[in-house]
Amino acid sequence: MKVRIVNKSGFELPAYATGMSAGMDLKAFIDAPVVIAPLERFLVPTGIYIELPDGYEAQIRPRSGLASKYGITVANAPGTVDADYRGEIKVALVNLSKEEYVLNPGERVAQMVVSRYTRVEWEECEVLGETVRGEGGFGSTGKI
Repeated sequence: MKVRIVNKSGFELPAYATGMSAGMDLKAFIDAPVVIAPLERFLVPTGIYIELPDGYEAQIRPRSGLASKYGITVANAPGTVDADYRGEIKVALVNLSKEEYVLNPGERVAQMVVSRYTRVEWEECEVLGETVRGEGGFGSTGKI
């Protein structure tokens, strides 16, 4: 599928790292390093603008390495870029660690996954069909 893209960052276009990757890395389009203090959020510009076809969205997800090594994640994970949005893609990073994090220009900050979605039409009713699980919620199926 071809998707129209405007790249004002000067970096290469987002690309799949391997032949079976689902996500493409987004990079920080900033002029100088930015310090993100513990529990602080920073809205990272990417310089990327996309035109998705109707029925598609782009999800902005954390990078596993940043999250596991440094506690840096996407605050609204996954963020959603709707098909009718034409503005710059920005990433809401949050530092969940106890240490400051220095974000450098061109650093990979998140992954973008383009997905098809289905819109629903609600059908109101008084009772839902029964299942074995029923109303069992958080932790109801056990630890393992």
